[in-house]
Amino acid sequence: MKKIDPRLLQAFVAVAREGSVSKGAQRLFLTQPAVSLQLKELGALVELELFQRTPTGLLLTRDGAALLNHAEHALEGLNDFAIAAERMKGGVRGALRIGTILDPEFTRLSGLLKELVTLAPELETELHHGTSGEVLAKLLNKEVDVGFYLGDPEASDLPQASSASRRSEGKAFHSSVLTRFSYQVIGPPGWGPQVMGRDWPDLSCLPWVLAPATSSHSRLLAPVLQARGLVLKKAAQADQESSMLALVRAGVGISLARDAVALRASQREGLVIADQVGIESDLRFVCLAGALRRPEVDCAMQALARAWRLSL
Repeated sequence: MKKIDPRLLQAFVAVAREGSVSKGAQRLFLTQPAVSLQLKELGALVELELFQRTPTGLLLTRDGAALLNHAEHALEGLNDFAIAAERMKGGVRGALRIGTILDPEFTRLSGLLKELVTLAPELETELHHGTSGEVLAKLLNKEVDVGFYLGDPEASDLPQASSASRRSEGKAFHSSVLTRFSYQVIGPPGWGPQVMGRDWPDLSCLPWVLAPATSSHSRLLAPVLQARGLVLKKAAQADQESSMLALVRAGVGISLARDAVALRASQREGLVIADQVGIESDLRFVCLAGALRRPEVDCAMQALARAWRLSL
């Protein structure tokens, strides 16, 4: 069988759906004789009778009805091909490296990735998980393109930040605040007397489960301790929030936890939340200030705005 011109399938589907050659021709913006000729040519190619005439128009034969779905699927495939080609012609390609922190639910990572696929299906994404400080260092070293960060990246004391700032006219980073929250001090079940009603000097004397120096925990605790001349008593260290909570549950010591995490652990497992202290912070999406002009970074910002319903 010879290859079938898609225009013949379009004529077949239009007449089948409209029930007459004249209405099918109107739907296709063609003349009636042209559509009749296309139907005749298609019938000859497949060597089947596709329609039968009735006093009110045309009806599909059994063979015609069996082929109608195939014709529609073939045309849909051609349409999908055209749409994909159009996206590729003007779409964003390449790779987008995203620095991630904490849990995906808190950062709405899945929503961001879903929007990225919609906006730029040809853009490949790479996820690099770490602490806030590690994400910032990777940004400065051009190892990631965008990332999540807790707090103000301009306040970072990373040594690379100063040179990056000079290159970017005094501003190293572009950041968008996604949500504000607080860190709470959380202790093991039964530690109410040691934790409740206590301020930082009393709490600093208790054993602590600490995070690495590059973590947001350490960065947020540092000015609180320095202002009071305090040093924490380290009992253990972990680089994952879930591991830190496990150590607190086990009675190793107290630690910082995001307010929502602390409340959930308190309600479900009886962990104790200190009622006199807390540290305010925010979640941000960060890139180098000069990277906003890059198509993949701009696409990431658009996807972020959709995922978080923001006006960036």
